Amino acid sequence: MDHDTHSDSRSGWVDHVPVRTAFGVGMACGVGTIGLLGFLILLPGAIRAQSGKPADTGTAAAPTAPTAPSGAAPDAAPSGPVNITVTDDDHIRGNPNAKVTIVEWSDFQCPFCSRFHPTVRQAMSEYGDKVRWVYRHFPLESIHPNARPAAEASECASEQGKFWEYADKLFEQQDALGPDLYKRIAKDLKLNEKQFNDCVTSRKYQKKVEGQEQSGLAIGVRGTPASYVNGMEVPGAVPYAQLKSLIEQALNQ
Repeated sequence: MDHDTHSDSRSGWVDHVPVRTAFGVGMACGVGTIGLLGFLILLPGAIRAQSGKPADTGTAAAPTAPTAPSGAAPDAAPSGPVNITVTDDDHIRGNPNAKVTIVEWSDFQCPFCSRFHPTVRQAMSEYGDKVRWVYRHFPLESIHPNARPAAEASECASEQGKFWEYADKLFEQQDALGPDLYKRIAKDLKLNEKQFNDCVTSRKYQKKVEGQEQSGLAIGVRGTPASYVNGMEVPGAVPYAQLKSLIEQALNQ
């Protein structure tokens, strides 16, 4: 009997708390717990929002769906064709006098661009002399640190007449971008390796890459790939059927 009485005196203090007080304490604890959980859930999003860095959305698109560009959110699409002047300094694939011109601002490290590159190649194969493809650099180096060095390396290959071959291989081996790959591709394409390496090391084409980037910014390019078919904007890395439709419209005008 003495043992049972001693146990009750230690553990029964809760029984003496008024019901209304206990209920209030329980409610306060519950609200506090919910508030803490909400704070922890929302905190990462708030941190990302304050960072101001563009998001790379290249991993989100399904293979059969149109793909939004990598980089910052684009401005509203222009209501009509954009006037883009093609010069002798541009990289042109196909018939220089073709009726349809595809101008693309691209980034060698952009996953969307890697997906879209074969799509445009398919159009070039199907339409032949009816379409020309103009490639311009738009490296999003805040999220793609290898994009600018790769762009400059491609210009060094262009110096020896191999821009398009070099660009194709960069996209094919996008996961391996870096100095070793740039040299290996140059060797595979039988470029003058010393000339190529000296060109890359000196950053000979830094200004050209920057100039092409600025030409994109001037017409509202904010992400990649940013493409235009006879001045009409292509909404991201679209599937081939959608690009084909835009080309057909341009041919019929």
